[in-house]
Amino acid sequence: MTYGYRPDSPGRPGSSRPGSRPGSPYQHTKVEEDLHTMAGIDYDKVTIKHNPSVAVLYEEALTHELGTVIASSGALCSYSGKKTGRSPADKRIVEEEQTGKDIWWGPVNTKMSERVFLINRERAIDYLNTHPRLYVFDGFAGWDPKYRKKIRVIASRAYHILFMRNMLIRPTEQELEDFGTPDFTIFNAGEFPANRYTTGMTSTTSVSVNFKRHEMVILGSEYAGEMKKGVFTVMHYLMPKANVLSLHSSANEGPDGDVSLFFGLSGTGKTTLSADPNRHLIGDDEHCWSESGIFNIEGGCYAKCIDLSAEKEPEIFNAIRFGSVLENVVLNEDTRDVDYADDFLTENTRCAYPIDYIPNAKIPCMGGHPKNIILLTCDAFGVFPPVSKLTPSQVMYHFISGYTTKVAGTEDGIVEPTPTFSACFGAPFLVLHPQKYATMLAEKMSAHAADAWLINTGWIGNSAKNGGKRCPLKYTRAILDAIHKGTLSQGQFETFETFGLSIPTQVAGVPNELLHPKRAWQGTEDEFNGSIKNVAEMFIQNFKTFQDEASPETCNAGPKL
Repeated sequence: MTYGYRPDSPGRPGSSRPGSRPGSPYQHTKVEEDLHTMAGIDYDKVTIKHNPSVAVLYEEALTHELGTVIASSGALCSYSGKKTGRSPADKRIVEEEQTGKDIWWGPVNTKMSERVFLINRERAIDYLNTHPRLYVFDGFAGWDPKYRKKIRVIASRAYHILFMRNMLIRPTEQELEDFGTPDFTIFNAGEFPANRYTTGMTSTTSVSVNFKRHEMVILGSEYAGEMKKGVFTVMHYLMPKANVLSLHSSANEGPDGDVSLFFGLSGTGKTTLSADPNRHLIGDDEHCWSESGIFNIEGGCYAKCIDLSAEKEPEIFNAIRFGSVLENVVLNEDTRDVDYADDFLTENTRCAYPIDYIPNAKIPCMGGHPKNIILLTCDAFGVFPPVSKLTPSQVMYHFISGYTTKVAGTEDGIVEPTPTFSACFGAPFLVLHPQKYATMLAEKMSAHAADAWLINTGWIGNSAKNGGKRCPLKYTRAILDAIHKGTLSQGQFETFETFGLSIPTQVAGVPNELLHPKRAWQGTEDEFNGSIKNVAEMFIQNFKTFQDEASPETCNAGPKL
């Protein structure tokens, strides 16, 4: 809906306008009044476009945002400027009396004072007030009506609103009319920098969350993923308070209603592997596990596009069409065809599209309790098997450890595969202590007995630096097919030394020599032993952070040297 038409704003043939200013009577909308009252948005100078249609957002972005074009597929191609990934070092959470004692303070959650938040908020709003037009989107986080949260996004770029229109759950006309006061509001002034001389600022980028005010402020980053992960951070705080486990995971459902849950950081394959033509997609990145089962937090998918092809990932490839947002891709100047192999701007090329663009998406995006728990890792050292079966204690150990490799482009400054440990496979988004989420997971897995697997989508044969190759996607899909058919859990297993993992002796469609890292290794035996010892030592050192609160069984499930 478009309100507050101004005579000097770009016109479109046939568009409806409720009124114009100056000189003509005009009744301000509730949204305009709300923004004026709670944020000081000057509705007499700023045109506010509330929940505009996809077509209008295309027109606005193409008219006002330099470099924006339409790809030959029909998707909108937008560019996020200098920032092409998240900036976790610039994330802050406000320390205040209501929530301060709950937060897991440290390198993940850095404190910000209420005063500094208000300074940044004022700076953002002052900037937004300089724009002749602002865009507002009201949507939901969480498909379960019992737990969903009302999210309002205010931005100066139409691209940002189209992105969040895809990523949040789009309300019906009646739901929009009854929307009321949002549970959380995002002020996206990412085109304007933070003042780096403000107390606690480390750069011109600031992404800050205030649970007391139910607000998030973005300065100095136009990367749309900051909004998506900001909402996830909010849900990571609010959901456990309601005894609902929030998870950095994808989920899908088989023909018989069996749900699989995939844990993993960006780049491990959550989006790709959950888009399975033989299973219904519940969601690709963020979920909650309640007393009723699984529900998706989001209304869309945010897929990596580097090296995308119709042959490798047809569901994702075909979802890139009118209404989708392509980020930071390179196109042919004449045909407007996207070159998905071109990483000139970033390796973190992305596409955001509504989840119903996936033909087999399950709408509403909800399912029962999981039958298979799958921990995805991306091992850069070539010492983890493509698949192994986990005991309950090993699930806890590897969930808390969250070992993976950060892939180039997923974060600002990451240019090559970098091994890391990320608690709960999503430490950058955790708000509470990891043990809280791990305990909730253990309780739910105990109540709803599920098989658990560790799948390595990373390197096999050797390390990333020494000529190893990433495990082919077709083999990972074959492993998942065997898991979902139930044949893998009934097969034969052998024990993998050092980590004590159970490795299947065969998987249909996967060469036997790739299943065991030692047999797949292309270097010398001494090189393999040195590499696995190095990784084991990293695990042991990392887990010292958690061993005081972890059970003896969990601590003993780690590697043995």
